[in-house]
Amino acid sequence: MSSEIASTRLHLVTDRSLCTETSLEDAVARAVEGGVEVVHLREKDLPPKELYHLASRLRKVTLGRALLIINDRIDIALAISADGVHLPGDSVPTYVAKKLGADRLIVGRSVHSVEEALEAEAEEADYVILGTIYKTASHPGLRPAGLGLVREVREAVGLPVYAIGGIDASNAAEVVAAGADGIAVIRAILGAKDPRAAARGLARAVKGGTKP
Repeated sequence: MSSEIASTRLHLVTDRSLCTETSLEDAVARAVEGGVEVVHLREKDLPPKELYHLASRLRKVTLGRALLIINDRIDIALAISADGVHLPGDSVPTYVAKKLGADRLIVGRSVHSVEEALEAEAEEADYVILGTIYKTASHPGLRPAGLGLVREVREAVGLPVYAIGGIDASNAAEVVAAGADGIAVIRAILGAKDPRAAARGLARAVKGGTKP
């Protein structure tokens, strides 16, 4: 499972509130056409039944085209045959998710420090998403960690590291140059008028970065 995620560079985290002129499914489909390789379904306000149906629709959109990761809900990930589950920092331990997933699921974790990244690696997470790197409207109260944290985590762990938080086409290359394996974005794609073009630009920018 870890090899599937290790080759990816561009991740999209969903926020359907940004899709004001189209459906989330349509925006995701366009983003995948533009180069998104992994879609993370994260809609925390949805009741389980609605989340399940949305996940099922996104599975159809992404199947054979991009990996689909469900945020925190191992049951829904298994029910719709998603590729993996992503665990917030306050979720169950990684090894518990691995056990529940019966080795069928990629398991990733959100981290915000070297210590958390080391813990995730010790629990055999397949990847981590590291944030918040730059100032972002998604978390206005958080102080951005900057590229220094990317470098520190890259030196500390061997698993794939994806950076998140305020990343767009103007700074994606420098994030990869600092050591990230790739990036995860929300607004940079879903807040764009053309998700396909936005994804294409980000994919080019990520490929332009050179890891040390």
